Amino acid sequence: MAEGDELEKLMALMGRLRGPEGCPWDREQTMRSLRPFILEEAYELVEAINGGETKSIREELGDLLLEVVFVNQIAAERKLFGMDEVIRGIHDKLVRRHPHVFETERVSTADKALERWEQIKEREKEKRSSVLDGVPRSLAALARAQKISSRAAKAGFDWKSAEEVKAKVAEEVEELNKAVASGSSAAVEEEMGDILFALVNLARHLDVDAEVALSAAIEKFGERFRYLESALQAQGRSVSDADMEELDRLWEEAKRMNPMQGDGGDGRG
Repeated sequence: MAEGDELEKLMALMGRLRGPEGCPWDREQTMRSLRPFILEEAYELVEAINGGETKSIREELGDLLLEVVFVNQIAAERKLFGMDEVIRGIHDKLVRRHPHVFETERVSTADKALERWEQIKEREKEKRSSVLDGVPRSLAALARAQKISSRAAKAGFDWKSAEEVKAKVAEEVEELNKAVASGSSAAVEEEMGDILFALVNLARHLDVDAEVALSAAIEKFGERFRYLESALQAQGRSVSDADMEELDRLWEEAKRMNPMQGDGGDGRG
């Protein structure tokens, strides 16, 4: 059976689930109600790719495809568009944005290809009133900060070097200290946001993906914290039963168990 036939089968199945004799839950869903499931499935696919397990990647791809088919079914019922239009749209966009493949134009590097893609994309979005338009508000805050700061930098609004961004981070830390001293929770929140945004800019200047870096730090923290839990559970105790001196000792043991992870930051890195 051809791959297109399998897609047709899935679409027909979704049509039945949404039909009069279908599933009450599926019939009640709207595009808006599906939003959290779409985000969840996208993140689960990313996690599967990080894990590198083929079966999990295939399964999560299927789950994300289901959400695409689900939204398309709702659109088709409302006579807004159909799957053919969705596929044709992305097909034509890929051709338009790859003139170095489908026309005589040539680029020599991946960076140049990406730059050309962005140029064509901007030309297609001529109605935008700001270079920041088009960055989804629904993106996770860290990913959105990266997108926003990159757009601003490409427009010419940027620091000249990583050293200048480091100075900005230090300045924002000092402003946070003042906000803490003032006792204003609103000011503390604002200054903490400024620090995080400055750090995202520093990561960009150092050619580090902030989302990837933070995800790795979270994983590292999780592994080490589980080590302490396991060591204490073996004694019939929990983390809350131990003092900080013992927890620090166990944390250092956890770090020695996997020295390739580096010292990291103390969350508790």
